[in-house]
Amino acid sequence: MVQSSQPSEPSSRQPLQRVLENLKTYPWLTLGTLGSALCLIAAYAATPQLFRWAIDQGIAEQNLTVVLYSAAGLVVAAIARGLFNFGQSFCAEALSQSVVYDLRNRIFSKIQNLSFSYHDQSQTSQLLTRVTSDIEQIRTFLSTSLIQVISGSVTLLAIAVILLLMNWELALISLTVVPMSGWLMARFLQRNSQLFRQVQEQLSDLNGVLQENLLGVRVVKAFVRESVETERYTNLNHDLVAANMKTVRAIRNTFPFIFLLSNLVTLAVIGYGGAAVIGGRFSVGELVAFNSYLILILQPVLLIGFAAPAIAQAAVSAERVYEVVDAEIEIRNRPNAAPFTTCGGRITFENVSFRYPGATVPTLSNVSFETKPNELIAILGMTGSGKSTVVNLLPRFYDVTSGAVRIDGRDVRDFTLESLRSHIGIVFQETTLFSGTLFDNLTYAKPEATLEQVIEVAKAAQIHDFIMSLPEGYDTIVGERGVGLSGGQKQRVAIARTLLTDYSVLILDDSTSAVDAQTASQIQAALDDLMRRRTCTAFVVAQRISTVRTADRILLMDRGRLVAQGSHEELMRTSPLYGVILESQVKQGQEVI
Repeated sequence: MVQSSQPSEPSSRQPLQRVLENLKTYPWLTLGTLGSALCLIAAYAATPQLFRWAIDQGIAEQNLTVVLYSAAGLVVAAIARGLFNFGQSFCAEALSQSVVYDLRNRIFSKIQNLSFSYHDQSQTSQLLTRVTSDIEQIRTFLSTSLIQVISGSVTLLAIAVILLLMNWELALISLTVVPMSGWLMARFLQRNSQLFRQVQEQLSDLNGVLQENLLGVRVVKAFVRESVETERYTNLNHDLVAANMKTVRAIRNTFPFIFLLSNLVTLAVIGYGGAAVIGGRFSVGELVAFNSYLILILQPVLLIGFAAPAIAQAAVSAERVYEVVDAEIEIRNRPNAAPFTTCGGRITFENVSFRYPGATVPTLSNVSFETKPNELIAILGMTGSGKSTVVNLLPRFYDVTSGAVRIDGRDVRDFTLESLRSHIGIVFQETTLFSGTLFDNLTYAKPEATLEQVIEVAKAAQIHDFIMSLPEGYDTIVGERGVGLSGGQKQRVAIARTLLTDYSVLILDDSTSAVDAQTASQIQAALDDLMRRRTCTAFVVAQRISTVRTADRILLMDRGRLVAQGSHEELMRTSPLYGVILESQVKQGQEVI
């Protein structure tokens, strides 16, 4: 994992402005899009003049040659419109896909590098919506809405100039629709931008329920909660539809007025222009051309109007995307951080206190201890005592609130994150496997590993025999999230995966909780053998005393404090809490003295 050396700071620029700055990366596609759009506008602008020429110089003068030439010109203009329209659409789509490709990679890379504390407080469904739906809104804006606005604006300017040159009085009547429509659309955007954000957030909530049910479908079925979950999803779906209908009503309350204005202006042009033709101040061809230009000037107004909701949605989506892109990476390399190359095995916690972001009480308070090289340290305690937090501070998944964690006398914050974590092997309490073969999962952290190396660690994790009993062996496909394997089997795959890495410190965070006592004992014996054969300091986090009684030292945690430490026999004699835990497990049949 590579962490940025500089913090990500929110930009003062508008989100859509930041999106548009990405166009600089693809200058040829940008120029192709704009060039095609301008040529398309020119082809549209030339068409009414050809009609005017055909009527006034051809039909009115009974000149067949002019009629034929104008007809040929109209054919050429039609072909040009088709070609330039294709060029504009192709370049705009290619440009939008390229920009969102970069943006999608950027946000995914940022999510990979964000600290644990960010993921602790962020909903997965929200992140999924931002990477998918919000990115798609930006793509639509770049490929369609942006072109509509640019083409519409240029068309308005070009047609306005032509109309003023043809008949300034009639042009002023026609152009009155522009500022009034612009005011209506600005009012629409100002009033409804929050509404579009609400739609995206409710979509995220809906995705959240869907994700929870896909992950927990077995729990839903086990407790016969299908109808309840269906009702919950239906209610959220209803809220999403209601929010979308609010946007429809907002559009309904704005765009009919724009259509009314356009119709009124058309009537005014026909009436005034018709009177001018009868009075001899205007030719029929000019009136036809003028009316054609009127359609061309109303079309971009309507296109810009229709683009307004999409632009509002894209602005909200861009804001949501850049919230992730600008999120601060709390755990980062210090300036002049050194690579972590060798480990003597002496790990020190000096008065370590820690509080999770947003928490009101500390999780750890003044924890101090020091390990010896090649020592097996067990961390024991009741649920919520801070056991996992202790080992999470070592690879800097979190940084201490106060105190220091040191390896061979050096603060772990003085090492680069990538080198530090690459030398710490950890098996998490929650096992995560990826889609692919068992071999792919076992070599996830070390893709270059050989089959012989994989078999060695698989035997140590007591999973080799099970794998060989499968028809495809190590080439067996693992289902999504390890579906098809039991909890204990997944844990043993995760242990083998970690053992394959070049670790100097090994952390097993309650990694045999789903394994039976006999298998856990076999795994522990194999781990002891491995640790004797390679320099390694190991931490074992557990709730069962049976899995840690052979440890060199047991650290007993209670409510975030280190209340006792020593061997199993020493704690039996000196720690009342240890005795209570042992007695409770004996009663439950978990422990054999």
